[in-house]
Amino acid sequence: MSGGIFILSGAGLSAESGLRTFRAEDGLWEDHRVEDVATPEAFARDPELVQRFYNMRRAQAAEAAPNAAHVALARLQEEHDGPVHLVTQNVDDLLERGGAKEVIHMHGALRDALCAACEHRWPAPMEMAVPDPCPACGAPATRPDIVWFGEIPYHMERIQDALEESGLFVAIGTSGVVYPAAGFSQMARAYGIKTMELNLEASGGRFDEIREGPATEIVPAWVAEILGG
Repeated sequence: MSGGIFILSGAGLSAESGLRTFRAEDGLWEDHRVEDVATPEAFARDPELVQRFYNMRRAQAAEAAPNAAHVALARLQEEHDGPVHLVTQNVDDLLERGGAKEVIHMHGALRDALCAACEHRWPAPMEMAVPDPCPACGAPATRPDIVWFGEIPYHMERIQDALEESGLFVAIGTSGVVYPAAGFSQMARAYGIKTMELNLEASGGRFDEIREGPATEIVPAWVAEILGG
């Protein structure tokens, strides 16, 4: 297959590496209410709690290993004869550790820190604390470089440009019925781009093709099919 491939991945890609999907059935996220740890208001109200939460997530991600799906997508990016745009909603770096050379993190990354005062970014230490000074301006305004609820995802223009030049849109391990996945799949259909979902279970979104199963099985099989073996 030639032409560009646009891949949007979500929590289901990393679930088999031991990282929990976004919300458990009880509505909690790593035993916390999302509203208490993943909004600007939460950070303003209790920054220590938010920093502890992301320190925990950073440690969990560091202990996790890339799975066969991450490695397969890195192989696709390396061997496909057209561009492969890897866009992820995940904040872990398992795609990069699986061998991917370029990943667009639309929701930020656990490995990065952000100054809320001057917007300087730098590699995050494993343990972050609220009083940590920004290395650029010195302000004690360190926060995780994560897109929280109510904030605008990163790289949206770049993502749209990548989608427009692609011939196939693939959603992996993410719902196709909520945004941004719903918006991207709608945009792809408007451009006449073929759409595909690879997920543990079909999300109910509108796709030209749907394959169900564990990511570590269906993603490598699909990549092998695209690359011819």
